[in-house]
Parts: sequence; structure tokens; C-alpha cells
Amino acid sequence: MLADYHTHTPLCHHAKGTPREYVEAALAAGLTEYGVSCHAPVQPEPFDEWRMLTSDLPAYFEWVNAARNCADGRIPVRLGLECDWLPGCQGWIEELTGRARWDYLIGSVHYLGNWNFDSPHLLDSWSEIGVEEAWSRYWEQYSAMARSGLFDFLAHPDLIKKFSHRPDGDLRRFYEPAIEAIAESGCAIELNTAGWHKPCAEQYPDSGFLSLSFEAGIPLVINSDAHAPGEVGRDFGRAVLLAMEAGYRQTLLFNQRGRTPVPLPELS
Repeated sequence: MLADYHTHTPLCHHAKGTPREYVEAALAAGLTEYGVSCHAPVQPEPFDEWRMLTSDLPAYFEWVNAARNCADGRIPVRLGLECDWLPGCQGWIEELTGRARWDYLIGSVHYLGNWNFDSPHLLDSWSEIGVEEAWSRYWEQYSAMARSGLFDFLAHPDLIKKFSHRPDGDLRRFYEPAIEAIAESGCAIELNTAGWHKPCAEQYPDSGFLSLSFEAGIPLVINSDAHAPGEVGRDFGRAVLLAMEAGYRQTLLFNQRGRTPVPLPELS
């Protein structure tokens, strides 16, 4: 039983597709549930060019309702939001929490200060900041995000490796404090298949982080981070095998901020 809870809409300005196309893609992929989780507004506005504005939220809710109408009972369509963790963001995220009856909220880190390390247009900053410093700052932010208790699961845990920048040595020095924070929070993480299609050519998180997460009792969801209908449920069979290799036998379904453990599917 697999859901895909990390998917986007054209309202974030870098995704494409109609509600019907996403629903049909989810059904074709054999998913149990389909969740919509576009990039949340950030204050002050406009913050950047790749997310919704607060004024877009009514259109976002209409988009999700249109997907539910297209689904016509064939698959549950869940309402989520991907929220950026930024300095001083807690009050705004708490306000967003009251804007709708969310099924889940995702926490993610895309910025270190003013630097969007996720952007291919800002790669020069790597040489200015240095890989060791960037990784240290990233995982400090990731741990703080986990400890906030604001989110149901945390997105692409090692997104900082997207452009294949990794420090030398044993990466557990970064992983272990973050895993401790996530485990203490009770939050889940995602295995995000989009990384296989990025310069790092590896899922988020790497296998070492995934195994440590299982040992720490951290729940897992598998998501595609789809920005087009054809990406919904992409590489999920491969992801299930990887999750099982790490020790996982369950995933989660979300509804109204509640979660239900369900078995990972057995693949033939």
C-alpha cells in the first residue's frame, strides 16, 4: 500500500499538469492515495519565484477539490503543503496550519540564510561557503526543523547533496545528530525518488542515513516529488526494495494530521 504525498501543482511556477492528469497518473501507478503538497507561501512576499503567494491559496484549494472531483471516489486525494524552514518562520507556519484542514504538512530546507542551495543558478556559492560549512549549517537547520514539532514528515533529508557536493570522511558526523532530533520529535522522513534524476544520481536520503533512521525507529514514507504527472509514483518499486534493505516493512498513510501504519507492498 503506497501513497505519493509529495507532488506539486502549476501554482508553484515550476510544475505542470492538470488535476485530472495527476489523478489518472496516480491510478495508473497503482497508488493507494494521492497527496498534493505545493510549495507554501513565505513571508514577506514575494519571497522567491518558485512558490505560491498567500493570495494563491484559494486557487490551490480549488485545484485540490478539482482533483477530488476527477478522482470520483477511485482514490483518496489528500491536502498537504510543503513548508520551508527558515529563521523565524514558526509563527507563520502555525498561522498556515489554521488556514485549512490539512491532511499533512511537510517540512523542508532549501535555504541557508539567503542562499538557495537547491538552485542550479547559484552554484558559485559552494566555493564561497565551502562544502563542510554548508553541510554543517544544513544539518543544524534540519535538526531544528525536526524539533519544532510542526510537521508530519520531513522532505528529502540530504537535499544538500543535490549537485554532488559531499564532505570528505564519515558522514555520520552530520547524520547522527539530525537522526536523534527526528527520532525525539516522532516525525517521519521521506525516501524521495527525485534524487535519482538529479546530478547526485541518488535517492534522498542515502542508504546510510536510511539504515540509521530505521535503527532509530523513524517512520518512512516514499514520495516522488512530482512536478509533472509522469513523475507520480516514479521509481517506487526501486524505492521499496531500498527501504526493505534498510529494514523497513511499513510505511504511513495520512488523514487529517493523523497517521496509520500500513505494510510496504511485497514486490515479485
